[in-house]
Amino acid sequence: MSSIEKLLEIMVALRDPQAGCPWDQQQDFSSIAPYTIEEAYEVADAIAREDLPGLRDELGDLLFQVVFHARMAEEIGAFDFAAVAAGICDKMLRRHPHVFGDAEQRAAGPVAGSWERIKSEERARSAATVATASAVDGIAVALPALKRAQKLGKRAAAAGFDWPDSAGPRAKIDEEIAELEEACEGGDAAAISEEFGDLLFACVNLARHLEIDAEQALAAANRKFEARFRDMEERIRASGRDPVTLDLESLEAEWQRSK
Repeated sequence: MSSIEKLLEIMVALRDPQAGCPWDQQQDFSSIAPYTIEEAYEVADAIAREDLPGLRDELGDLLFQVVFHARMAEEIGAFDFAAVAAGICDKMLRRHPHVFGDAEQRAAGPVAGSWERIKSEERARSAATVATASAVDGIAVALPALKRAQKLGKRAAAAGFDWPDSAGPRAKIDEEIAELEEACEGGDAAAISEEFGDLLFACVNLARHLEIDAEQALAAANRKFEARFRDMEERIRASGRDPVTLDLESLEAEWQRSK
């Protein structure tokens, strides 16, 4: 028996109505979804920490989430794990004609824009029964906001709605900062929030033009800030002082030393 077969059997046993685990029996797609998202983040965290043993474990936890969802779908006759695996195999074969296509496609090699074109064709086929399909259909609402903003911008760009270079989104940032300052002067909390959101979206568009993943860039900035802040706290405490008793000028001086 392969490890995958064993894992599938374990999942069946956990969900067994009579002899299974009470917690696993009670779950549904909605209740398990947050755990699936959490496990994906823990995979990313292990990668960021360059923890390969941890990555192995976290990938196993994420795989278990896939098995869990597939088992629940199988119980209601929707699909099973084999269908999930077959679906992703078909998709990868279809989206890589330069690797798996005919001799002519393989000889041509990767074609710029082909990945998005193929995905667009897939979306069009899946939306064939919908009267008004959009280029931004199918972008998961539950994605982190920065990641979703980058995907929205990328889809819009593929449809021809984009600046020709990074100068456009850079100028847009200046425009949004001015509008945010105007909203702050007006004191309308809703307007301030809206303009701040527009500024973040403009920053994400600049990141896309610079070929930077905004979500990863912010995650790296978070890690850098956290490391420097901890270093600052430790140095202050080592000198016999309490960080919370220092004024902002003293804290800023220590912060600069941490940098």
